[in-house]
Amino acid sequence: MNAVSVFVWRTFRHIRSNLFGLAIDAAVSPVLLLLIFTLLLGGAIAGSVHAYIRHLLPGILVLTVLPMTVYTGTTLCTDIAKGVYDRFRTMPFWQPAAVAGAIIADSFRYLVALPVVLAAGMALGFRPENGLPGAALACLYAALLAFAASWIFAAIGIVVKQPETVSGSSMMIIYPLLFASNVLVDTATMPRWLGRLIELNPVSIAASTVRVLMHGTAGGTDIAAGIGLILLILAVFIPLTFRLYRRRNRNR
Repeated sequence: MNAVSVFVWRTFRHIRSNLFGLAIDAAVSPVLLLLIFTLLLGGAIAGSVHAYIRHLLPGILVLTVLPMTVYTGTTLCTDIAKGVYDRFRTMPFWQPAAVAGAIIADSFRYLVALPVVLAAGMALGFRPENGLPGAALACLYAALLAFAASWIFAAIGIVVKQPETVSGSSMMIIYPLLFASNVLVDTATMPRWLGRLIELNPVSIAASTVRVLMHGTAGGTDIAAGIGLILLILAVFIPLTFRLYRRRNRNR
């Protein structure tokens, strides 16, 4: 645990040294997206801004944090490419701490971004029907989802050779899933066959879980699907990431 805490602090210092980038990613970009979709498309999609933001805001929380998870993979790949991890592997500590510490510290980005987006939505008239406890649970779920997703991109960052490859390949995964989901549009407005396919999208499952927590309409199936998604990602990608990292170290 001591080694993990050291790498948490190391990554946190990197984040602190680039506060401008954090502000852009955690505040400016998601708020601009919220304003664009709400003010320009709200009337056309739902008839009014107020009606649309009720559906949109929970989805925007997911849309905000998932692209930020790519930073973990990019950071790991950069350190490996520069030879920093060659030095780490000669030191007597639990080697996967370098990965775990980076992922835990990157959660700070999500914890900054989510309240900012929620506050912007409330300024536009959004009101969580389940009150502040429901909003807090929804934000917590979104943060846990991002934490789980960061292990996917950490694995990619360990495998590829260039940080640019991490960004490019990750965006090819994230954005099709985000925009082919129920984040922006209710599946009830789609043809039945298409709506059913969209509902199977993991991003749709996550966005639906955030919505039911926000609005107090959560059923056992909704919560189980949302939590199951996170547990499945963690169960697959934590051991896979550690295995890939150990193999990468042995092969260098």
